[in-house]
Amino acid sequence: MRLFTGIVFCSLVMGVTSENWFSFFKEALQGAGDLGRAYWNVLTSSHQNSNRYFYAQGNYDAAERGPGGVWAAKLISSTRVYLQGLLDYYLFGNSSTVLEDSKSNEKAEEWGRSGKDPDRFRPDGMPKND
Repeated sequence: MRLFTGIVFCSLVMGVTSENWFSFFKEALQGAGDLGRAYWNVLTSSHQNSNRYFYAQGNYDAAERGPGGVWAAKLISSTRVYLQGLLDYYLFGNSSTVLEDSKSNEKAEEWGRSGKDPDRFRPDGMPKND
């Protein structure tokens, strides 16, 4: 119930009109799918340091969907960062390398959401079909 209330409130704050209501949620669901695919690629990729590229690509794809995709990308990315920060803190303490890596991932996500080319974060030697 709280999730539904939060979605409705955020939608109203963003100024979603009644005719755009369904398209907004369709874009949000499709954007969530784009991010899910990107996170799956992070887990299954055999290339080192490819996570930034996949985070940027997922956020880029979600942002291409429209305002709903951007909203979903921000919500999911910030939730991931928060949960990962909690886990890292309890598993590794206040490690500066973990904090640097997290900030670098956030930068890649923001880069993708802004509509810029995510290939900037593609690691050397990574084929185009990954």
